[in-house]
Amino acid sequence: MSNWEPVPGRIQTRWTKDVDPDCPWPEYPRPQLARSEWMNLNGLWEYAIRPKDVDNDHPASFDGQILVPYPLESALSGVGKPLLPNQRLWYRRTFHVPVEWYDQNLLLHFGAVDWETTVWCNGECLGTHRGGYDPFFFDITHFVNLHSENEILVAVWDPTNEGFQERGKQTLNPGFVFYSAVSGIWQTVWLEKVSQVWIKRLYISTDIDEGLVKIQADIQGEENDYDLRVFVTEGEEFLFQGESSSGRMLELKIEDARLWSPDDPFLYDLQVELLQGSQVLDSVQSYFAMRQISLKQDNHGVLRLNLNHLPVFQYGLLDQGYWPDGLYTAPTDDALISDIQFCKDLGLNMIRKHIKVEPARWYYHCDRLGMLVWQDMPCGGIVPKWPVLAMGFVFGIQLRDDRGYQRYGRQDPESRENYRQELKAMLDALNHFPSIVVWVPFNEAWGQFDSRAIGEWIQAYDPGRLVDAASGWFDQGGGGIYSIHKYVGPKMPKIEKTRALALSEFGGIGLRVDGHLWQEEKLFAYKTVKTSEKLTDWYLSLMEKLEELRDEGLSAAIYTELTDVEYEINGLLTYDREVMKMDAEQLKLAHKRLIGH
Repeated sequence: MSNWEPVPGRIQTRWTKDVDPDCPWPEYPRPQLARSEWMNLNGLWEYAIRPKDVDNDHPASFDGQILVPYPLESALSGVGKPLLPNQRLWYRRTFHVPVEWYDQNLLLHFGAVDWETTVWCNGECLGTHRGGYDPFFFDITHFVNLHSENEILVAVWDPTNEGFQERGKQTLNPGFVFYSAVSGIWQTVWLEKVSQVWIKRLYISTDIDEGLVKIQADIQGEENDYDLRVFVTEGEEFLFQGESSSGRMLELKIEDARLWSPDDPFLYDLQVELLQGSQVLDSVQSYFAMRQISLKQDNHGVLRLNLNHLPVFQYGLLDQGYWPDGLYTAPTDDALISDIQFCKDLGLNMIRKHIKVEPARWYYHCDRLGMLVWQDMPCGGIVPKWPVLAMGFVFGIQLRDDRGYQRYGRQDPESRENYRQELKAMLDALNHFPSIVVWVPFNEAWGQFDSRAIGEWIQAYDPGRLVDAASGWFDQGGGGIYSIHKYVGPKMPKIEKTRALALSEFGGIGLRVDGHLWQEEKLFAYKTVKTSEKLTDWYLSLMEKLEELRDEGLSAAIYTELTDVEYEINGLLTYDREVMKMDAEQLKLAHKRLIGH
């Protein structure tokens, strides 16, 4: 029996009670590339916090137990302590290899660890990974004991806001619009059995005009002649089959393709087999959607966001992805789903995931539920000084970002190079998910640099999506979307010939709900009201103005925000997700008028 319990003292969610310390987050962590045989390593690990300058000197003893995959600082970790930049966080656990895996290769996966991670298996160093948001793995085949206990040791260093790395809104001193730090393992850790030759990744692209799906596999292991065989199904019903050499692109014609949209989020099931002759070396389950996001002029010559060649006004909420009990990590998969379903039930068709990256399952749920996603890159560098920020949001002065990097907190070349590496890692990790339609590399000048060039690189690297290159204040003319922020708003940018227009942040009206607050003082909102009725009235008036802007040329808008977060009280929901602050039925009607369905 475990003696784990959440750290008391803060509000919790209704899902806190559902956390199983023996196996939290039991769901398969990678639905876009699924295998049947795997081992979940979530649960209670040993942990220790030691000085960083004792260079990777393994702890002789540990401080206690921590519940993985909840970050150190969270209540659900059972620890709730900070990790300082001069400290290192250590983890340890043991496992046994199942007998039926003895003749296979073994991969040790980490969904995400913040930030610099070094891993050992049975005393052998496997390597070091940098990046707090992307999955990584090590091949431990030659390091495990097949007939006895194995040990995993993990060391994590996370400088939070005292470093240059990408970290989003994390800070060691929370307040205003900055939130609690998150350190260490915060997504699922798991073992996977693979053959000696195996599929590492699938590259899937679709063409709705030609009715084609293109599939290519990244094959790991011995170089040889292999074939790919794919089966496309709808549930149990077989639809299509194709076969090709694994070194070439496999194309399948999808007759009478059913197109994916928020109103009809249809996913084709996909099975991919790796063959050598008649022998199946590897088999994975995946899925894809037939959808296209593009820009197209309306009858007045204004560029509009189109989904599957039809204009769709995209409207949704800013989502910070924080939880009072788990911080970066939702307490359960059901909790993760609940936020998306809440937006669906309100008639919204889009979520902006704000300077945070979620686990793969969040995007999978958006895919299957039908929710468009604007995906931010987490901010890094040094937060710009207020005089610089004020030039953008107060005076509307567009400072260049391809020189004078110190203004935006990117004077360090290593910081800029790290951003590029973590950006590519995010794009690679999330490329599969059709719900993602817009990439947002920079937000409100935080760590912004070379945004036009970076936007062009993203568009070339991933031509199947659009780019909002500099969301907010310091537009450089890049990307396919020109977006501004206006609190309380709403407002729209001036019409351009080459870019669609978006109001990528507005609203932010706050209502304090006692009994559901993270803390009682120094609360923040862009405007506050006293009652739910007044908040509903304000929101509905913003929707009426937004309809006018839509008719004038606005293509998308994003209201701040989905939930309260720590010091912020401008959510539609309280931080614990217990109280909806407005009249939901009136909001549904307003959203139907705005979006048109």
